[in-house]
Amino acid sequence: MALQWTDPAWLAQAHAWVDARLVELGGTRTGDVEQPHVEVWSTVLRVPTTSGPVWFKANHGPLQHEAAVVTLLAERVPDLVDPLLAADLDRGWMLMDDAGERLRELVVVERSLERWHHALDHVARISLALEDDVDALLATGLPDVRLAVLPERYAALLDEIGAEPRFRAAADTVADLADRLAAYGVRESIEHDDLHDGQVFVRDGRHRVMDWGDACVSHPFFVLSVALEGQLAWGLDDVEGSLDTSPFRDTFLAPYAAAYPHLSRADLVEAVSVATRLGWAARAVNGHVPEDPHRTQQRLEMFVDGRVSD
Repeated sequence: MALQWTDPAWLAQAHAWVDARLVELGGTRTGDVEQPHVEVWSTVLRVPTTSGPVWFKANHGPLQHEAAVVTLLAERVPDLVDPLLAADLDRGWMLMDDAGERLRELVVVERSLERWHHALDHVARISLALEDDVDALLATGLPDVRLAVLPERYAALLDEIGAEPRFRAAADTVADLADRLAAYGVRESIEHDDLHDGQVFVRDGRHRVMDWGDACVSHPFFVLSVALEGQLAWGLDDVEGSLDTSPFRDTFLAPYAAAYPHLSRADLVEAVSVATRLGWAARAVNGHVPEDPHRTQQRLEMFVDGRVSD
C-alpha cells in the first residue's frame, strides 16, 4: 500500500516547512534529511542542524491531535514535558528537539530496568496534573475512552472486526470491571496508552516520556497494562513472568497515594489489579488500526486470556 509519507511531493512540503521553521528559530539545516520511521499512522524525519539534530513528526488523521496535546502538556507540566520547537496544529506536524537516547538501548547497555521508575513517576504526575483539563484534552481531539463509554466502545469494536464469540462474551466483564474501577474514585485524565521502552528518552540525565499520539482520556492506571504486563514483567532477558513488577507499580502509585490520602495502599493495589486487566480492553479499542488487526487481536487476548496465543 502506498503511503503519503514517502510521496516525493509530500516530502518536499515537509522539508520546506521544516526549513522555514528552522530559519525562524535562528538555525539552518546542515545535511540530508533522514526518514527512520515510516508506518501507516505516522512518520518521523531526522534533520541535522547547526545546533544538533531535530526531529519532525507527522501523524495520520486519527492521531493528528498529538501536536495540540503536547503543546498543552508542555504548558501544564513544563518540568516533565518539553515544548515543541514548532507545530502546525491543523496538519498535526511537530518539530522537536533531540530527546537523547532511548531507554530501549540504555537497558541493553546498562543491564538495568531502574530507569523505568523515572518514567512511571512522570506519567503518574502528568495524569494527576491534567485532571482538571479533561475538556481541554477532548477539545484537541484526544479520544474519549473513559469508563462510562468504554463498554459501548468495546462492543462497537467487536462489531467492526467481527470478533470471536469469546471476546463478545466478555462484554459484560468490561462493564463490571469499569464499575469496580470507578468506585475507587480516582479521576480520569490523560493516559499515555502505549508506554514501552521505545517511548522513554534520556538526555543530560533527564528522562522524558515521548510519543503522545496514542494517548486518550481515560483511567490513568490503564497505562500499567502495557508498561507492567506488556513490558516489565518480561525482565531483562525477555522471559514472560520473570520479573516482580510490584516495585514499579508502587513507584507509579506513590504520587496517587499522596493525592488520594483517603485510599489505602490496599485500595490502590486492588485498583491497579482491576485496571491492568481492563486496560487491555481499552488498549484494543483506542489502539485499533484497521490495517493492523493482529495487534488488536493480541490486546483482546490479553484482556480475556491474560496472555497472547502462540
